[in-house]
Amino acid sequence: MATHRIGIIGGSGLYEIEGFLGQKWVRVKTPFGAPSDEMLTGSLSGRDVVFLPRHGRGHCILPSELNHRANIWAMKSLGVAWIVSVSAVGSLQKKYRPCDIVVIDQFLDRTKNSAGHTFFGKGIVAHVAFADPVCSELRGLIVRASKDLRFRVHNGGTYVNMEGPAFSTRAESIANHRAGLDVIGMTNLAEAKCAREAEISYATLAMVTDYDCWKVDEAHVTVELVLENLRRNAHTAQDILRTVIPRIPAKPEWPSHDALRNAIMTGPALWPKATRRALAPILKKYE
Repeated sequence: MATHRIGIIGGSGLYEIEGFLGQKWVRVKTPFGAPSDEMLTGSLSGRDVVFLPRHGRGHCILPSELNHRANIWAMKSLGVAWIVSVSAVGSLQKKYRPCDIVVIDQFLDRTKNSAGHTFFGKGIVAHVAFADPVCSELRGLIVRASKDLRFRVHNGGTYVNMEGPAFSTRAESIANHRAGLDVIGMTNLAEAKCAREAEISYATLAMVTDYDCWKVDEAHVTVELVLENLRRNAHTAQDILRTVIPRIPAKPEWPSHDALRNAIMTGPALWPKATRRALAPILKKYE
């Protein structure tokens, strides 16, 4: 595919962004099952984009039910080389206020489904480097765009990925706070892992909705509070996306776009045919 697309994963309000032209919903079949929804293709700020509502239109899929492999495979098959993930998070530190932006640089995994967070297995072994799980080049563009728009943005932070669907207990929240961790959410770690294996540049635009429940002098997190701040954050995210998208290079030439170069342990001659076919969009340049 000659045109390298930019992927956006987020809530339903984002595909109503002003200037998102030529919209067309596309159904993608994957070897890993169905993605969260159809993929919305079109153009934004002069670039070809693909949008995926993470939890499906109408918000019908739990975080633990998300098929991350299908979502990222579908993006890759449509020529996506960069993904900006827009995500609601709870704050674990006082400095991250509701409606702040945290452009995270690290993850802490507290999920129980690591087997569903990799494309590999079934005869092909690969171990990608993940010490720096977020693309630093894409992160930098998002930080600069946020600052240019004069939003309150924090450069860096650790995202604790819990499973949910319940929010944290107070004991869990206080432990995360005392550990010096920054924000908490339920979705982004697996997206980042699959994106790295698919050689897609990935960065998270974390939008703070609440103080979780460690901060006892604040009302603890409720669905009503989260939804109110989600609506406010959606407008902020739209502004940032319109600004950052035209700044992304035309060609995918960052280190994340070669993440598999020294990661595949199994020689191509030993790749099982079925696994080779399933991973064709990811492996074709290494055959």
